[in-house]
Amino acid sequence: MARNCRVFRGDLVHCGRRGGSANLSLMSAVRITHFTDPHLYGGEHESLRGVATLPALTAALAQARARDWPPDAVLVTGDLVQDDPAGYPHFRRMFGALGVPVLCLPGNHDEPQAMQRELAGEPFVLGGFVDLGRWRIVLLDSCVPGSASGALSKPELARLQQALATAGKRHCMVCLHHHPVPMSSRWLDRVGLANAAEFLDVIDRHRNVRAVVWGHVHQNYDALRKDVRFLATPSTCAQFLPNADDFAVDRRPPAYRTLELRADGSLLTEVVWVEQHSNGSSRSACSAA
Repeated sequence: MARNCRVFRGDLVHCGRRGGSANLSLMSAVRITHFTDPHLYGGEHESLRGVATLPALTAALAQARARDWPPDAVLVTGDLVQDDPAGYPHFRRMFGALGVPVLCLPGNHDEPQAMQRELAGEPFVLGGFVDLGRWRIVLLDSCVPGSASGALSKPELARLQQALATAGKRHCMVCLHHHPVPMSSRWLDRVGLANAAEFLDVIDRHRNVRAVVWGHVHQNYDALRKDVRFLATPSTCAQFLPNADDFAVDRRPPAYRTLELRADGSLLTEVVWVEQHSNGSSRSACSAA
């Protein structure tokens, strides 16, 4: 069924469905497919850490469309390109015709002005928040120009506070690029969210937050903190070796995550490793209510 995304009050975005039977407030669950860190270049065969990024993303998207389609929205949490604005047309071509809203936020390798220009208009949603069924999806910009690490500016923290405070009876999932909790990896934790304590203070003051989701770390992470699910999704290209003091590449294949956000505030999630490289998945269910 066609989606209708409209912008109101500046950068706040609401996506609805056309048709009387498609009242999103009545949806029993919201299905989201999460891709992150594709690191695209302008060239179609350029590689990052031994993985050709565009073919890897193509394979991940093809597997998702064959196995887990359609979701209510697609989420992409940064590093769409690898410091190369010429990669955005590839992203626009691949995701622009999916027929679902594509919720995007920037990573430290993105070019913000080019990203805004190339992904302007439907189906792309950049920043703000999206209400889907009984859930509010909040999209944050944690990028600091010229830095691999991240931070949330005071205006961004204020927008987060407002989005959570005005969610009403909706459950909230908060999305950003940089990790707000330690990953037990010395080198990686040097480039996380610098003001994580301020971010977590906002999260802790709002009992409607059910999940926090990020990219950047190129590995799976799944933990419960104060009844909130904290999730990192592996990249659609190369992965980083978990628990490594120094930088190291993991041999695990490209991946994406599926999320089923239920009306009671619980969620079901699964990391899907791309079949052409490896079979299997990592599935878990948890109530964050």
